[in-house]
Amino acid sequence: MPYLFTSESVSEGHPDKVADQISDALIDNFLAFDPESKVACETLVTTGQVVLAGEVKSNTYLDVQKIARDTINKIGYTKGAYMFDGSSCGVFSAIHEQSEDINRGVDRASKEEQGAGDQGMMFGYATSETENYMPLALDLSHRLLLELAELRRENKDITYLRPDSKSQVTIEYSDDNVPQRIEAIVVSTQHDEFVLPKSKSAVDKNAAEEEMVAQINKDIKEILIPRVVAKLPEHIQVLFNDDITYHINPTGKFVIGGPHGDTGLTGRKIIVDTYGGKGAHGGGAFSGKDPSKVDRSAAYATRHIAKNLVAAGIAEEVLVQVSYAIGVVKPTSIYIDTYGTCPFNLTDGEIAQKVSEIFDMRPFAIENRLKLRQPMYSETAAYGHMGRNNETISKTFEQLNGESITLDVELFTWEKLDYVDKVKAAFEL
Repeated sequence: MPYLFTSESVSEGHPDKVADQISDALIDNFLAFDPESKVACETLVTTGQVVLAGEVKSNTYLDVQKIARDTINKIGYTKGAYMFDGSSCGVFSAIHEQSEDINRGVDRASKEEQGAGDQGMMFGYATSETENYMPLALDLSHRLLLELAELRRENKDITYLRPDSKSQVTIEYSDDNVPQRIEAIVVSTQHDEFVLPKSKSAVDKNAAEEEMVAQINKDIKEILIPRVVAKLPEHIQVLFNDDITYHINPTGKFVIGGPHGDTGLTGRKIIVDTYGGKGAHGGGAFSGKDPSKVDRSAAYATRHIAKNLVAAGIAEEVLVQVSYAIGVVKPTSIYIDTYGTCPFNLTDGEIAQKVSEIFDMRPFAIENRLKLRQPMYSETAAYGHMGRNNETISKTFEQLNGESITLDVELFTWEKLDYVDKVKAAFEL
């Protein structure tokens, strides 16, 4: 019997994502001037206020207030009407030095013997149902909001958009797990109060709200959706149909949003950041952590493994789990689940054994293989850490004394299919 599966995404202006982006901007600035920095920083955002907290071991000093403000302005919170903007919000820093008790388990005389920054289990996932090996419902949810943000910045076809928004896509699958059609799309977008009531009466207020919601419905269906569909491959385009159920700003107007509408915290969107509910998640957030924290680095490494296994034809769908003990160099386990989609006479245990031989999962080896000591993390902090484009860009960072540095940074290295040939050779394909 066919079944439904749903994933959601949130925009860069969602309060939790604002917090993630500030935390990762701090990571990037620390790594730009001291690649050996050890950082774990959390951010809280609320009406007119940013609170930074965490632990740092670094040889550089940063203007954390400026970094936070620049990040907020870049997102689009630039107006006092939002009750949260980069130029006027308060920024309080409670960042302090990293605990020596933690650091002694990570730093070693030989970098190759670097221990894991924490215990825990991390998961990576890949599926052949999309070109970027991501679950389709999540991929579409991200695309909707990326395009909505583009419309907001263009400020041409839709001129009332504000930074905060959410999306959700429900897909119907056949019994053999093939997407058949899109069942429902949800889009909630913050907006200006672009229709004012004629008076303070409840009737006029309701009329103004209904007019705004009707216009938003029309623009989402007639402007946003066609732009998203036009950029999709043909076999995904056909999943869009006239019977899709749309829920657009289903509670009515959405003027009060962002950190003024809800408090935002680093690390509260871990499913949006990964696979939209497919596969599994070990519970550890990514943003605000330097790559010595295996919550982040091992999650990227397992995605890299899963994607290369699927691309090599080992299976149509792969889940990879790895686990660590704090301060211990080698992982305590590596687990593979191919969901019965491996076309060869191989057990998941046999695949896991081969994977442990192909991929060195010691923390320092992961850092080297995926070049994780680069200031590459701001770009990960909205619209998902997985399924993104591997590319090299130029980034410039400035310190309080006016010193600046420009670096070429390779992004999303864990999305590279650079181990496909090694996997095929190891499995004699």
